[in-house]
Amino acid sequence: MRTRITDLFGITHPIMQGGMHFVGLAELASAVSNAGGLGVITALTQRTPELLAREIFRCREMTDKPFGVNLTLLPIFSPAPYAEILHAIIEGGIRIVERAGRSPKTHMPALKAAGVKVVHKCTSVRHALKAESIGCDAVSVDGFECGRHPGEDDVTNMVLLPRAAEVLRFPFLASGGMADERSLVAALALGAEGINTGTRFIATKEAPVHDNVKWALIDSSEIDTRLVMRPLHNTERVLNNITVARLLDVEKRLGDQLTIADIHEQVAGVYPKVMIDGDMDAGAWSCGMVVGLIHDIPSVRDLIERIVEGADMLIRQRLMSMLHGQAVPAEAVA
Repeated sequence: MRTRITDLFGITHPIMQGGMHFVGLAELASAVSNAGGLGVITALTQRTPELLAREIFRCREMTDKPFGVNLTLLPIFSPAPYAEILHAIIEGGIRIVERAGRSPKTHMPALKAAGVKVVHKCTSVRHALKAESIGCDAVSVDGFECGRHPGEDDVTNMVLLPRAAEVLRFPFLASGGMADERSLVAALALGAEGINTGTRFIATKEAPVHDNVKWALIDSSEIDTRLVMRPLHNTERVLNNITVARLLDVEKRLGDQLTIADIHEQVAGVYPKVMIDGDMDAGAWSCGMVVGLIHDIPSVRDLIERIVEGADMLIRQRLMSMLHGQAVPAEAVA
């Protein structure tokens, strides 16, 4: 399947693995790239720029295919050395960067000078247009369904994606609710040229996380996520647990008086405890509504092949059958 996204990144399938804290390590990124998608290392998981450089080198030893690095600029408790991180990315020969959070404008000159393609994550059409105007090569359009930070507009992909298609000239990926062949076909029909999936890749054999995390995803449904930090205008979609319930109680009690210090214990330093130690109640950790569509733990290659081959079948059999007024095969509907 060829789209402007596959051409832009030099990949076989229009499937990108989103950057995920303590998940986007070399093991997962290389597996996605080796299977024909675009794997992504998460820069801020690495404690120092030197460790990031080492992780990039480690991934390069595992794959000769293109892979990228996610660099997120969001409010964090300990300021990150972004200039040094950027240097490590460029010196490591990375040619694709996924940016998230604040505008990448200040980093664009250095990235463009190094020949890096930049895809920026956006939760609104206005932000996507801004990314286009400052020279980004593509955007990942994140609908309200997505894990991590869905923005403050609460627009789902059924509206957000076609709106983006109406006004954007450059290619964009669909993010939020992307899990299988149906997601890919729907995203293409709505105007995207590929999918960016995060949560689904956590429940794969190569994802370097505790088995408790993978089984928690399988055991959860589409109604098991919660939105936290809304009073701080830094909304995050997370998987519900005991600690998240307590966090929401604090938010409800304090209302507009809430500060980040009031929920520090529930949101700071959570990911190592969850992803490495398998403590499912350690705090609030990102998870998309797509969790309701996760029912197994395949290898990355099996998952990607299933998505691509299934999408081909949906297009050629189910949709073409409808177009020509033929009966739809039962296996094409499932």
